[in-house]
Amino acid sequence: MAGQLLPTSALSDALVILGAAGIVIPAFARFRITPIIGFILVGLLVGPYGLGSLAQQMPWLHYITISNPHAIEPFAEFGIILLLFEIGLELSFNRLWSMRRLVFGLGAMELIGSALLVGLGLMLLGQPVAGALGLGLALALSSTALVLPISGTQGPVGRAALSMLLFEDIALVPIIFLLGAMAPVAAANAPSLVETLWKGGAVIVALLVFGRFGLPPLFAQAAKTKSPELFLAASLLVVIVAALATGAAGLSPIMGALLAGLLIAETEYHGEVEAITKPFKGLALGVFLITVGMGIDLRVLAANFGPLALGVLGVVVAKAVVTGLLLLFWGKERSTAIETGILMSSPSETTLIVLGTAAQAQLIQPATAQFWQIVTAIGLTITPLLAKVGQLGAGRVRNRARADEVAVEEPEGRRTVILGFGRVGRLIGEMLAEHGRPYLALDAEPAVVRAARAAGLPVLFGNIDSAAVIDRLNLADASAVIVTMDEPVLALRIVRKLRTLAPEVPIIVRARDPGHAAQLYRAGASHAVPETLESSLQLSEAVLVDLGVPMGPVIASIHEKRDQFRQQIMAEGELAAPPRLKASRLRER
Repeated sequence: MAGQLLPTSALSDALVILGAAGIVIPAFARFRITPIIGFILVGLLVGPYGLGSLAQQMPWLHYITISNPHAIEPFAEFGIILLLFEIGLELSFNRLWSMRRLVFGLGAMELIGSALLVGLGLMLLGQPVAGALGLGLALALSSTALVLPISGTQGPVGRAALSMLLFEDIALVPIIFLLGAMAPVAAANAPSLVETLWKGGAVIVALLVFGRFGLPPLFAQAAKTKSPELFLAASLLVVIVAALATGAAGLSPIMGALLAGLLIAETEYHGEVEAITKPFKGLALGVFLITVGMGIDLRVLAANFGPLALGVLGVVVAKAVVTGLLLLFWGKERSTAIETGILMSSPSETTLIVLGTAAQAQLIQPATAQFWQIVTAIGLTITPLLAKVGQLGAGRVRNRARADEVAVEEPEGRRTVILGFGRVGRLIGEMLAEHGRPYLALDAEPAVVRAARAAGLPVLFGNIDSAAVIDRLNLADASAVIVTMDEPVLALRIVRKLRTLAPEVPIIVRARDPGHAAQLYRAGASHAVPETLESSLQLSEAVLVDLGVPMGPVIASIHEKRDQFRQQIMAEGELAAPPRLKASRLRER
């Protein structure tokens, strides 16, 4: 009998999960509502505090409810691992290195500041110092699983959120060790932090070596078979091995998953890996959200509505204020500070881990831990609503700022579209204007857009992933589209999207190196020019020739701009590159 019940129970659980994915995602997508809320509501409905509580009286409910919530927790953990793996695929080691100031500066200040403010508030309410510190650190964490799918990893909000969340993921292990060390009776045989760090460091080095020398031949062999199943198996093998390795060393498994994504992102196969694993990420994330919903007991919520509401409000306000003020101090726009602060204000799935550690270390009472676990579940549930509030608040701030902007006439008819108006994009705009070619630029940095519009340049604020922005650019009628962002994975994704939306429009792209250029050509780019300062001149030449400007005037203007660059380099004495590359890049010119 027991041998029959287990498979039946597992099959009914699978039926609920797959049914939720098949119903919730299309239904909420139809109304342009994030499916995050739908999955949480499904968990609330079919969990042990919903219809699952009636399964003993009505046995048929066993087939549409989750009979054992703990049985699907490993799948929820695997969903978070796949999410961090996908994030790693969108990054690169160069980008992480460029973000180090944000990760270890802004990220550390945000976590410590939020923990201190929340902990101080709890101390004023009578919580002992050790317990207040443990609760503060737990509640200061924000949800990687929910925030990044909403914010993305690009744009001002995405980059700020990513940097803070990366630091929180790194700090999770030291936090757990700190709480264990603060326990009234610390375990004598517990491993030391130093031991865990050196073991973890050795594992990370080993993974880096394997990623450099082992991954390319592994995926090359999988690609030769032309078998999607084998390619998927190789991808999942890398993720699981990396997660298990860091977990065995005492670090977080999600750190291994992130590292696996970073390693694969450095290979030429990362685009195929990202495409083939994305459906699994969405399904596994849905399982995690269902477990969150199953942890909410509506009866307990109703009986303690006032204290729980105050707890959620206090945490959200404290974290939003700290994060927003830090972003302003860091020089970010008010709209970015508002949107990011509110988005990061709810607790995290890892908050539940830290709360369990604090309770096990006897820093807080079990009833206190249960109260804040419910607060965390509610906070996770309202994260999409907080994101919408943040977007509305940021939009109002941006609208007021636009009212004070200098009015700029946007060119009508056929025009060149420049995606990214940094140094490279601005130079291309100057070259187009010099030859009488109208253009319209797009950038996601409010400061860049405001400065450009103040100078009378036709630049819009927006993200290329927004459907409304794409409609406004009218890409199908563009003379050409130029992609200037120095983010290889983002550039590749944009080229694929642009080629689908505008099959006949020339697409000229800034590439990092010849390998990246080859990937861009395969994705549909008309021209892919490897970077350096010279690349801006080559991009300008390519687009002007494609637009029909005679070669003679183009070459003359390119030489003039090159002379201007050389004068600026001699005057300023530095390039936008690491100092060790200056001499070699000067020789290239």
